[in-house]
Amino acid sequence: MEKEELKQEEILEETPVKEEKAKKKPSKKQEELEKALAEAEESTRKWYAVTAEYENYRRRTQNQAAVRYQEGRNDVIAALFPIGDNLERAMASCADENTKQGLDMVLKSFKKVLEGEGVEEIDPIGQPFNADTMEAIMAMPCADGEEAGTVKQVYVKGYKKGEKVLRYAQVIVTQ
Repeated sequence: MEKEELKQEEILEETPVKEEKAKKKPSKKQEELEKALAEAEESTRKWYAVTAEYENYRRRTQNQAAVRYQEGRNDVIAALFPIGDNLERAMASCADENTKQGLDMVLKSFKKVLEGEGVEEIDPIGQPFNADTMEAIMAMPCADGEEAGTVKQVYVKGYKKGEKVLRYAQVIVTQ
């Protein structure tokens, strides 16, 4: 009986040693599994990065397209400004009342189109000169009671859409 007990003790002592050896040296299948899991995790991480990068690219190009579209509209609107200037000149020099009324109607519809696009006139008469919205084309001496740097006359009207100036007002400024 003692021999059997000794054999059982030897078996029990050998078992942990074998398990420790087994833990120290993983099998080939275990190594392959860990390698495959690491590759899967890396692929998932790359997929997320590419997806995020594509989403950023899509948003950026969408924003750029919207900005280009708006700039194109602004360019077309700016091309119409000389037509409005000519209509105003024609109205000022017209002697016939019926023709003047017709020109006034056309000018009103022109201004309504600009208003519909969110374009507003820059009317700086009597205000201090502001280089952000105006362009000084001439300076004249101050009259009695006028301050230097005040807009005396508008030579060409300016227009802006929101904060963006589409055409700077050309003005005559006191000095």
